[in-house]
Amino acid sequence: MEDTRPIRVLLVDDHAVVRSGLAAFLLAFDDLELVGEAGSGEEAVRLCERLLPDVVLMDLVMPGMDGAAATQQIRQRVPHAQVIALTSFKEEELVQGVMRAGAIGYLLKNVTANELADAIRRAHAGRPTLAPEAAQALIHAATQGQPLGFDLTERERDVLALMVEGLSNNEIAQRLVVSPSTAKFHVSNVLSKLGAKSRTEAVALALRENLVKRPA
Repeated sequence: MEDTRPIRVLLVDDHAVVRSGLAAFLLAFDDLELVGEAGSGEEAVRLCERLLPDVVLMDLVMPGMDGAAATQQIRQRVPHAQVIALTSFKEEELVQGVMRAGAIGYLLKNVTANELADAIRRAHAGRPTLAPEAAQALIHAATQGQPLGFDLTERERDVLALMVEGLSNNEIAQRLVVSPSTAKFHVSNVLSKLGAKSRTEAVALALRENLVKRPA
């Protein structure tokens, strides 16, 4: 017998105005049900465990736990919940990071209500939806030669150099004039791209592979 229950959706975005707009989108479709809203990655993980949504619309760049980390936690703790990244950003490292974390879709926030609804339905059925920009980013990454650290951005190389100097996340944030959460986000990306389990391992790899200049 066909399941006629609405698809349960959780919204995750640190901007209340964005959540309100998305909530209004969802109200227009009888087969979609908004079951909760989260303003941070940490709250998203907690709500997922409590509300058990079918699909999560996940912002990526948030203070504290970012969208990729939240996606990974959700996929581990609530495996049936599918995650669609919904963001204003199309940078290759963001696309790769959240897709590696287990997201099934990647959409930009300029999608129409119908496109978003269709993506939610596809995710619920286990089918991916990628914005053209996201698909291009993944293709570009897959077709490049892949020496260690090839996909580090210029900013991430700056962060790696500061890690080699022994700076903490807070010290990196101060040196680069960014927020601690942004510094943490970059450090996490560096570890992920190098396949390192710790800062120490990342530093050792950076020095071995000559990814940064050795500190004087």
